[in-house]
Order: sequence, then C-alpha cells, then structure tokens
Amino acid sequence: MSADITSMARIVQSVHGRREIPPDPGFQLDMAAELKRTYGAAGLIELYGRFSTGDGYVDALMRKAIWQAATRQCGAGLQIGTGAVFKHPETFEIGSGVFIGAQANIQGRYDGRCVIGDNVWIGPQAFLDARDLVIEDHVGWGPGAKLLGSSHTANPIDVPIIRTDLEIKPVRIGAWADIGTNATILPGVTIGKGAIVGAGAVVVSDVAPFSIVAGVPAKFLRWRSDSDTTTATS
Repeated sequence: MSADITSMARIVQSVHGRREIPPDPGFQLDMAAELKRTYGAAGLIELYGRFSTGDGYVDALMRKAIWQAATRQCGAGLQIGTGAVFKHPETFEIGSGVFIGAQANIQGRYDGRCVIGDNVWIGPQAFLDARDLVIEDHVGWGPGAKLLGSSHTANPIDVPIIRTDLEIKPVRIGAWADIGTNATILPGVTIGKGAIVGAGAVVVSDVAPFSIVAGVPAKFLRWRSDSDTTTATS
C-alpha cells in the first residue's frame, strides 16, 4: 500500500516562492500614511480589530494598510491572513512579498527588534516571540511552528518562576531555511542558511547551513542534496 501511495506523488511548482511582487498601488500607500498620521500607534491597533477577521477585499486591504502604517518598515506585496495578530509592530522591519498566515501571532517588545526578510512565508497559527529576531530572505515557516526568544531565569527559587526576570536571547533564521509544521525553536538558536527543520522538532542548539535536523530534541540527520524530496512548508 505504501508503495502505491508513493507512486501517486506529484511535483508541482511552488506558488509563494515564485510569485512576482508588483509595487503597491499608490492609494494604498497614501492610505497607510494617512492612517499613521491620524490614528497613532494605539489607535491603529484598535482600528485593526475591526478588520482582522474579515475575508473580503476591504478587510484584506485594511489589514495591509494598517500593518504598513504601524510597522517601522514594510515592503510591497504584504499579505495578512484573517485573525493574524501582533504586539509592538513599531519594532518590525518587514521585507517585500511577505505572507503571514491566518491566526499567526508575532509578539515584539517595545525595546526589541523584529526583522522579516523578503519573500518569507509564515504559516497559519505560527507563534513568533519576536523580541530579538531576524528571519532572512526566502524562509518558509510551517503552520503552527513556534519560536521562543526568551525564558524566565527561575532565580531566586523562593518566588514563583513567572515573577523572575526574563532572559532575552537573539534568534536568527538564515536565508532559504525551511521550518517544518509544529516545530519549536528555542531562545538563542541560529538556523543556518538553507537548513531544514523537520515537522514537530524541538531545536535547542544551532543548526548548520544546508543540514536536515529532526526529533525531540532535534538532531542532525544528514546534509541536503539535489536528490532530496523533502516537502516544503509553502
């Protein structure tokens, strides 16, 4: 039976990775500028709530315009799925051609920095602790995958852990990397260029460029080659 299923597999061209990124229309850019001028940071977040879950053209347009108004920098061709949420978008620097899926959650910090490069695809229900985060160009981030950028010190031990200080560690995701569905990246980890993290993996240490890791905790499996048939996230 498994051999029959394998024989039914098809190879088709990617969609997001090949799409052209035309300039945003002038009226959208003008609207984003006017929203930023009129509403301010707090007002933009409140306004976003009115359009965050709608499926129509106007809802999608308003989500894009509000993200452009609220972020530090935002390129053309941004796509925002329904129910996607953010915190401290004023610290975000978003490239061109970025897709952020439905119910994704990107949480920055008022004194942090979140950089998302060109042509990045972030799947539905992803969670990104973006206090000190750089995702380079052409990264695929699988649905439900999580990134943690901080943890409690748990010291001293005579107080609840949740009351202890937070330790923020930078997380770096190299260009071309692919993060599998429901994987978890822990604080301080660097994922090398072109690396693949398997679905459900828990990554506790750095991943070498063009390597494949999987498991809990994630372990090196092998180096990538042109004969791989690994399924991409997007």
